[in-house]
Parts: sequence; C-alpha cells; structure tokens
Amino acid sequence: MKAIVQNEYGTTDVLRPADLPEPEAGPDGVVVRIRAAGVDPGVWHLMEGSPYLVRLMGFGVRRPKARVRGMDFAGVVHGVGGEVTRFRPGDEVFGTCQGSFAEYALTTVDSIARKPERLGFDQAAAVPISAFTALQALRDKGRVAPRQKVLVIGAGGGVGTFAVQIAKAFGAEVDGVCGPAKVDLVRSLGAARVFDYTREDFGVGYDLIVDTAGNRSLTSLRKSLTPRGTLVLVGGETAGKWIGPVGRTLRALVLGPFVKQKLRGLMSTENQDDLQTLRALIEAGKLTPVIDRAYSLAEVPEAVRHVREGHTSGKVVITV
Repeated sequence: MKAIVQNEYGTTDVLRPADLPEPEAGPDGVVVRIRAAGVDPGVWHLMEGSPYLVRLMGFGVRRPKARVRGMDFAGVVHGVGGEVTRFRPGDEVFGTCQGSFAEYALTTVDSIARKPERLGFDQAAAVPISAFTALQALRDKGRVAPRQKVLVIGAGGGVGTFAVQIAKAFGAEVDGVCGPAKVDLVRSLGAARVFDYTREDFGVGYDLIVDTAGNRSLTSLRKSLTPRGTLVLVGGETAGKWIGPVGRTLRALVLGPFVKQKLRGLMSTENQDDLQTLRALIEAGKLTPVIDRAYSLAEVPEAVRHVREGHTSGKVVITV
C-alpha cells in the first residue's frame, strides 16, 4: 500500500512516500481502507518531535516509533478480526487510528463509529480529534450550561469552529475571537458576536472562556471572566522547545488554588462514547465540519506545512 512515512524528526522534508505491507486485523482489529484523513497540529508536533516533552511521552526519543503520521480518518471497513461482530467489510466508518496518511490502516472497534450519513468522507475525516477536544473542553472541563456566556478564542480554527457550534448546541450564548478573514465564517457558525483580534479586544463577564490560541496571558484572560468563571486552556503554540504550551497550563494549575476562578488545562482523549455524541450532533444538524482545503496523499508535506503556518479556517484534509 502507499503511505507517507518519516524515519526521523524534522521539517516536512522528512515526510516521504513509501510502499508498505497492508496491515492485518488480528483477532480483534479492524482494517480500514482510508478514503480521507484529517490534519491537525498534533501531526506536525509529532513530525518535529516538538516540544521535546512529546518525545518523552512515548513517541520516541531519538526517532519516531510510528513511521506513519495521521490519526483522524474516514473510510470503508476492509477486513475484521474473528472476534469483531459490530462491523463488517463495506461499512462506512470514521474515527481514529495510528497512521491515517496511508491507503489502509489498522484500528479498533472502540475507536470507530459508523460515518454520519450527512457527511462525505472528507467532512467526516475532519471531525474526531478536533471535535473531541472542543467537546471535552466545553462539557467536561468547562461544565458549559444553557444561557451561559461563552467566549471561544481561535474560533476560526480546527478546534474553534467545532467549539462555537457545540457551545451553541448546549444552549450557551457564544462569542468568538478570530482573524479578519474568518469573521464571517465564525458568525455563520452561530457566534452572537465576533471580535477581530487585529482591530479590537473582547469584553468582560464571560462564564467560560476556551482559549485555543495560546498567545494571551493568564492575567488578561482572567480579567474577562466573571469572578467565579472558568478558563480552559487548549493547546496553543509557544516558542518553548522543552514543554511548549504545557508551561502556561502548569502556571494556571499552580495559580488555581489561590483564586475563585477555575483555571484548567485539557489533554483530550479519544473514546467511543464521545465519538457517538459527536455523530448524534452531526446527524441532528447541530455540528458541521468546516473544511479549509483538501490535498492528495502525495501532497501531505504541503498540507502539514499549511497547518503549521497556523492560519487555516477549520480543518485541512487528505483525500486518499
């Protein structure tokens, strides 16, 4: 099968096409014919091995343990193990795996769900990782509730476009912060007010702020919260080569016990229940992926480079 592999950490130059054996399902695995794969910031973090904390988290200290990048996907079940009864060849599915920048990938029953009928493969592949993050930031860390006032910073990006829609689906009043080119997009997703960060600052009195951008201080963010509001820090890019955005999260956790506001970081996880929740929101018409652009499998380096530049509107996908 054709795949995009890397044998060392580095820039997009380390991503190269290769022919690999097709994966085997084993007793409890599912082999999927990939039709589309999503590209998120985690892809280039693992490609570069940065910050260095990534390497110490089990991904490989000197070189990546997994050669094929990509986790989000949508595709068609190609084969199943003898113990698998929930899916069969021909089923259209979406979810996560290890190595979706390839024609075939091995995954598990708990990592996939039936593809929403409302979505094509490209759209479905854009959902899992970014939408998991948005859902868990709002529901689990933020405890979002109806009629709350919510602000999403980075509202035009991969996580942000999902966060605006999910917050609105939970009954909150949502405002967004984004660049000038994305203002109309964020407003179309349901934001009551949209702030262009190049021209204006956002207000105060928010019950919940979800910050996906990572370029504002804790002090300035806290000023925009209510006295008992909640701040959820989601990723963000910093110049720290050792721990990157984790540094800001650690500062928030240290400060948290001394203030009335709730300061929380998020390390999102992939799980079957949340995948089904997202699927239900999609089928109900409350959640629609935003696709910035699509690339072919051979264009993966260019796609990752585009995401690395940090100005995408929604998600970038790979068609396979």
